[in-house]
Amino acid sequence: MSYSVIKGSSYVLVHAPDMVLHNGTTQTTEMILNPNSEYLKELPKSLRTFEQAVNYLPNQVYIGNHKPEELKKVAQPWYDKDVADAKREGKFGEIMPQDEFIGLIKISDVFDLVNLEKEFTASVKAKLTAHPLIKDELVARLKDGDDIADIEHAINDQHAEALMHDGKLVGCVKRAHDVDVNLNAHVMFENLVTKASGILAALHLCAKNNINPEDVDYVLECSEEACGDMNQRGGGNFAKAVAELSGFVNASGSDVRGFCAAPAHTLISASSLVAAGTFKNVVVVSGGCTAKLGMNGKDHVKKGIPILEDVIGGFAVLISENDGVNPIMRNDIVGKHNVGTGSSPQAVIQSLVTEPLDRGSLKITDIDKYSVEMQNPDVTKPAGAGNVPEANYKMIAAIGVKRGELEKTDMVSFMEKHGMEGWAPTQGHIPSGVPYIGFARQEMLEGNINRAMVVGKGSLFLGRMTNLFDGASIVIEKNPGKVEESKGVSEEEVRNLVAETMRDFASHLLKD
Repeated sequence: MSYSVIKGSSYVLVHAPDMVLHNGTTQTTEMILNPNSEYLKELPKSLRTFEQAVNYLPNQVYIGNHKPEELKKVAQPWYDKDVADAKREGKFGEIMPQDEFIGLIKISDVFDLVNLEKEFTASVKAKLTAHPLIKDELVARLKDGDDIADIEHAINDQHAEALMHDGKLVGCVKRAHDVDVNLNAHVMFENLVTKASGILAALHLCAKNNINPEDVDYVLECSEEACGDMNQRGGGNFAKAVAELSGFVNASGSDVRGFCAAPAHTLISASSLVAAGTFKNVVVVSGGCTAKLGMNGKDHVKKGIPILEDVIGGFAVLISENDGVNPIMRNDIVGKHNVGTGSSPQAVIQSLVTEPLDRGSLKITDIDKYSVEMQNPDVTKPAGAGNVPEANYKMIAAIGVKRGELEKTDMVSFMEKHGMEGWAPTQGHIPSGVPYIGFARQEMLEGNINRAMVVGKGSLFLGRMTNLFDGASIVIEKNPGKVEESKGVSEEEVRNLVAETMRDFASHLLKD
């Protein structure tokens, strides 16, 4: 069977404290329902500085400066323990400050919907000019900025969405239509944030992995947002929009949606497209989601915890033809949550883990690392959601015992060996299996592990179209070093076949 490979990945975070206050749904809903609440009064005191966000161990793991195994060596919680050698720049990407990201939002705008104040524009232009990945032609898109009076007029009289930094008004996002609610300023803001963070991830993918952007054939985007107008509310296409400003001039693309499970579905689609020979290089990319900033903020503030959901996440993965080196995507070991599967934890894990392993004649213990919903327990435990990765690993181990592949006394050691602590920000789609891909590729190239399974799960009932659960999984495997020979016919073989056919034809004519 022909397999595709993971040729590179990237992971980016954007620290966005003002967007927590003004754009996270928990906060904006509270402003409507209870504008004088104690939560809103206390919230600003709980926001972290950029330096604090950079010094946070899970964030350093996300961008590749520390390995997931290091999380187990540090007692939880992690938010009160700074990383001594923390850096903005990481092996897989970076943590970008809010002001530079607002500049990137303006760069991402191709319909002149974003206005930035003149002095703020000058400030971010200087910073982005110094950024190693933001080229001059992108910086030029910032232009000279606008008068603050014009920005205030757009907000007060034309329903524009304010852009804030350090508590000050620095710009706005205007509505794209006077009537269409799908093109109002709030929606345009959310979509531009997704696009900009996706572009940042794509730029890092190419830079960190020495990839020529012109070699990319196709892009699949798998965030949780949707762009369109009143006639096609979620028509898309984020993928092509990201490709346009990422230098993927030879690529087309489309969007894949599946709530939190979308990245797993998209990886399967990308690896299948490459394995089938449809495209040679497919980029899977996703930007982040402002709506989920500060989502568990009420519980955090109540318990004296900093707002840890203050970062927007993004990632990108390049899936390419088998090169005999990079880890392969086992398209024949894919799990899916069927319509009739049911939503019990046991049924879900069986459909996503054990059923595909059975098809591959593998045991649960044959997978070195399971990358499940890698939610950061620092965020979820205070909010009453528990340790999400740990709960998944317990269920996998319990099914292993039931199948006779593990002794009950080995459950804890199985979880320690095959599981990991979570480190991904709560951005829905971001934690679902994909944060480990960069580490998995690295570990397989170094010969430390042989197999990993990426498991994504989702909640389709959120769309109010069905009560069904969702999920998908795929196994990543160390490359055996052999590239399957092409089953096609070479040019020389074609010439020989033509010559042989002509000889037979000539011989037939002579006989006649």
